[in-house]
Amino acid sequence: MKNKSKYRAFFSFLLLFFLTFSGLWASGGEHDSHSEEFDFSEVMAHHLGDAPIFPLNFGGEKVFEGQSGFDPAEHDVFADHDGKLYHYVGGFDMHITKRVTMMWIASFFLFIVFIPAASLISKNPNKVYNKFTSGVEAFVSYLKENVVDSSLEHHGHSYYHYIFSLFFFILFCNLFGLIPSVGELTVAASDFLVSVGAYGHTPHSLHTFGQIWSGITPTGDIGVTLSLASLTLIIIYGTAFSYQGISFVAHAVPKGVPLPLWPLMWALEFIVTHIARSFALTMRLLANMTAGHVMILALLGFIFMSQSYFIAPISVLSSVLIYFLELLVAFLQAFIFSLLTTVFIGTVMHRH
Repeated sequence: MKNKSKYRAFFSFLLLFFLTFSGLWASGGEHDSHSEEFDFSEVMAHHLGDAPIFPLNFGGEKVFEGQSGFDPAEHDVFADHDGKLYHYVGGFDMHITKRVTMMWIASFFLFIVFIPAASLISKNPNKVYNKFTSGVEAFVSYLKENVVDSSLEHHGHSYYHYIFSLFFFILFCNLFGLIPSVGELTVAASDFLVSVGAYGHTPHSLHTFGQIWSGITPTGDIGVTLSLASLTLIIIYGTAFSYQGISFVAHAVPKGVPLPLWPLMWALEFIVTHIARSFALTMRLLANMTAGHVMILALLGFIFMSQSYFIAPISVLSSVLIYFLELLVAFLQAFIFSLLTTVFIGTVMHRH
């Protein structure tokens, strides 16, 4: 276990050190025949996989370790204040996971950034206060003019709040998945000290903090992207009925469609088209925010799997290039999701 902990701590340091561009970290040298091999699948699951942190169950029953029915293989296991393991049987699980806490952190920083900026700007919209408020105004003005107004023309005012919130929420979630988290850094530092014998053990509170601020990308989960796309789907139908009324049911089919094809075209235009658009929004954001992280982890993993100093510069340099690309993708995917949302809303405001 000591060697396994050392591998994990060493890999975490390399990943965090690389992401802050403080230097290059490589692993090499030979290990004795009794040392455990580097488990890349475990590292991948640790950095990309979601996991429950805090238990939340409605209507279930607690079953503690040693009691009849305790099955850690089938249920998420938690520890109480006394260290006793337990899980819930039955009920409705709504456990707080790593992705949920990262969304809370992203939302918290959204409040920190935009509430002070909005307070200053609202006092005198014509005054330039500082670079901070100017930067926020530049982002918002660009979205207003080039995303909402260009797609919805004079109908865009009602959708500013949703589109702006959508863009910045996705952007912050994307970026927080690329910035080394405070939680991961503290746990990695403590694990490394334990592995070299400079510290007795890693405190449980640090592991909990590391799970809360895990650095995982919220938009790399289909539950998050599907929820955002579902909100867009609801707004699309709401906009259609708001602007066209009940006649949208019939007006969904373009004019001139032959009567025998009308039922098929109605099903395609009224149901399938909008669901397919939402599905495309879901998968595009999910795939793009997952693929880059997988590539970075794979490139860095080559160092440990090869156990060679020669592969380290190539892997780290490649990872740096991918990381720069991921920073661009973080902004680009937030922009594309917001832009396509406004385009899809605009297509149902009027009859074909």
